[in-house]
This record gives sequence, C-alpha cells and structure tokens, in this order.
Amino acid sequence: MSAPIKSTPLVAPGHTRPVTHLSFSQLQDDGSYLLVSSCKDGNPMLREWTGDWIGTFLGHKGAVWSTKLSLDGSRAASGSADFTAKVWDTYSGNPIHSFPHNHIVRTVALSPTASHLLTGGQEKKVRIFDLGRPDAEPDFLFDSNNTVSHEGTVKSVVWAGEHTGITAGEDGKIKWWDLRTRKLTTSLAFPNPITSMEMSIPTQRLVVTSGNTVAFIPALPNGQGTHSLTLPYSPSSASIHPILQDRFVTGNLGDEWVRVHGIDGEEREVLKGHHGPVHCVEFSPDGEMYATGSGTIRLWQTTPGKSYGLWQGTN
Repeated sequence: MSAPIKSTPLVAPGHTRPVTHLSFSQLQDDGSYLLVSSCKDGNPMLREWTGDWIGTFLGHKGAVWSTKLSLDGSRAASGSADFTAKVWDTYSGNPIHSFPHNHIVRTVALSPTASHLLTGGQEKKVRIFDLGRPDAEPDFLFDSNNTVSHEGTVKSVVWAGEHTGITAGEDGKIKWWDLRTRKLTTSLAFPNPITSMEMSIPTQRLVVTSGNTVAFIPALPNGQGTHSLTLPYSPSSASIHPILQDRFVTGNLGDEWVRVHGIDGEEREVLKGHHGPVHCVEFSPDGEMYATGSGTIRLWQTTPGKSYGLWQGTN
C-alpha cells in the first residue's frame, strides 16, 4: 500500500501584513470562481480560482478586516480600520461607494442581489445601506429600545436570502433580523465571544467558532438541529466542505497549523507551512481546495495528487 500523497500548498504572495479574512465567490457560469483576501496592509486582493492575482483594491487608509464578493462576482465590499466600508467594481477595481462610520468596520456583506450592504464593527451597531440610494442615511438594526445591535464588537454579518440578516458579536450572541421590518426575530447565545461566523451558501449553514466550540447552525430555522463540537483548542475560523459536508477545516491563533477534522470532530490532518497564527480558512465553492491565511495565503488541495488548477496530478 503506497503512502498517502502529501498535500503541497500553493502560496499566493503579495500581502505584506497578516491576512485577516478570506472569501470565495460562488461558482460562476463557466465553473470558475474568485478569491478575495483582506489584510492589515489595507489592500484587499482579488484572485482567480487558480490563485493567480487579478488586482488589488486601492483606497483604504487602514487595515482591512473583511472583504466579500457579490453572488455574481461583479462587486466587492470591504470594511476597514479607516472607519469606512467601500463597495468596488471587481472588473475595473474602482471604488463605487465609500460609507463613513464612527469606528473600525470589522465585517461587511452584500445582499444576494447586491442592492444592499450590511456593516458592523467596534461601534457595536449594524447598519444597512441601500446601494440604490447611496446618499441616504443608513438604517440601524437595533434590538427593542437599545441603541446598539450587540453588547460587544460586531464580528460578522451575513445574508440568508434577500430578507434575513444574521449578525454575530463578541457578546456571544448570534441574532437573526427581518430586514423588511428591521426587527430582531430570534437569537442564540454562546458562553464565549463569537470569533468567526461564515455563511456556507451550498449547505445553507452558518459555521461559527466560539471558545473551543465549532457549531454548524441552519441559516434559517427549519427544524434541523445545530451540530456542535468541542475541540481541544480554540479555532480562529472554520469552513465546512460545501458538497460532501463530511469534514471541516480550521485555523488556530495558538499555533501555525491548519487542521482538517471529520464532521464528528476527529482530527484527520495537521498541515504545516504557515509561519504565523492562521487567522482565516475557507473552502472553495466546488470543495476542491481550501485557502488559509496568516502572513501569506496558502491554497491546499482537498484531494492531493489530483490534477486541478495549477496542481499537476500524479496519477
């Protein structure tokens, strides 16, 4: 029996500071997809599915904490320590809108039709901007009589369909909002701060990390239960395989390793190669690879030895 083929990552260079967030587009009509990276160097980068650099979004004057693409890949939104959120044209690289805030913007998300933008951050307030009326004041998502959306920094905002926004905070709460009425519909509390929350569109699940817990939560309450696991470390970020749904990958600020776990929590692989804490991980939309970010971006094959992108197969 031959030894398993070792995973050899591709390194995507270009950033000069720690990479804070990675986000893939959905699969495009031709089967390709895009990757966008956020970095403390303030310059989000757009890449082909092969990892090849397409361009850099220039205009922020501080660390960028979050960049996400629209469903069709034509727009990107970014949130920065320069107290702005920006919307970009991904074909030209030009900024379309810049929205001022009163503190660091930690998270952004474009609606499925790219008509609205959600933002959150250290103001503890979630805003919703109508991109069709960019000069209008944004609405805020406040719980009853509160003047904040969360009792701590807002770490993540995502959309579940056109009418539901989901927010996660350092207060340990995940909140679902009806964006037609701007009202809170339900919430879920964790005992520790939420460190990451990503929307897995193919599986329609939220992937959440908090303390030593990773949780897979139906994006819209549909009777299916939450699947939670306790790991022997505190994951910084996690991502589920979008098709097989049988494994997830994690980053960890406590060491420099990327881990692959079975959905039961069993550790399947420990991947070494980063030279700093791994802040973010994300599976590609076809499940063939995953991207991980520390000081560099590394791309890892789900099935080493297979011909895919810039990897030449061995069989």
